[in-house]
Amino acid sequence: MKLFSLVTAVILTLTLPRTATAAEPIRAIYLFKDVLKFNTTALTTSNFTTLIIFGLGITEDGSIKYYSNTPGSVDKVVATNGTYVGGAVLTQRVRSLKTAVNSSVSRVEISMNSQNVRQLMNKPGASVNTPLAKNLAALRSHWDLDALSNNDGSIYDLASTVAFAKLVGKLGYKYTILPWQNVDYWATLVRELNTEALDDNDELLDRVYLQCYDGGAGNDPRSWWARLGTRVVPLVWVTNDYKPVYGSTPAQARAKFSNWKARGSVEGVEYWNDYDIEKTKPPYAAYGDALDSVFV
Repeated sequence: MKLFSLVTAVILTLTLPRTATAAEPIRAIYLFKDVLKFNTTALTTSNFTTLIIFGLGITEDGSIKYYSNTPGSVDKVVATNGTYVGGAVLTQRVRSLKTAVNSSVSRVEISMNSQNVRQLMNKPGASVNTPLAKNLAALRSHWDLDALSNNDGSIYDLASTVAFAKLVGKLGYKYTILPWQNVDYWATLVRELNTEALDDNDELLDRVYLQCYDGGAGNDPRSWWARLGTRVVPLVWVTNDYKPVYGSTPAQARAKFSNWKARGSVEGVEYWNDYDIEKTKPPYAAYGDALDSVFV
């Protein structure tokens, strides 16, 4: 009986996800609006701890481009030939997200899809001496970035994704993902990247931003946590006029957060996105307080 109990305990230890050891609750929001045009003060003083800059991409030659999602803005190459070319104003604005007076932000990420990743991992490869690697290093240095988030929703090429994630890890980034389907693919990716991690804080892929609206409306954070074995941060769409049926008011968001937390499967939550908040006019503080009231 004692031997059986010991074996059972070992099996459970090996198969169940580790309990995450985050230093602070994750209270995040995606920045869809041009960084130079959103309300920086409101964002940085509304209890958000993580900001994710959406809309960066990799071009065929490995340059990094910041794509415009805001009327009046234009697409802009921010790193090329191993050099940052985004300009001092953009650098200052991104850095201010963490350094502004009374800012609650401690982590800034960039989000990009997998366009051109497979081709560039094949040639010239995943060396830190490639143009792509040098461009990512230059961008991280100028913007003081903490992580790179993979927003792939169509390509799902495992080998090149693993190679790219390990490359950005060598450059000092953490790696996060934004899935809404294909859990088997993402579970394999997590295993490939985190097998040698000593604990949660040592993981390269340290957060899963799980879409829980629109195509991912039926996603259960606890089920994904059980499959992936790393931090799952459910993503909720704010009030919006594009697909309002999927939007959540601050009160509705708080109710969802409380339910997920009560089930013990999440350590934080996240919103999509700042552009809709500024367009539909609910205050950032109301959404930030909904996060803070549940994940203190």
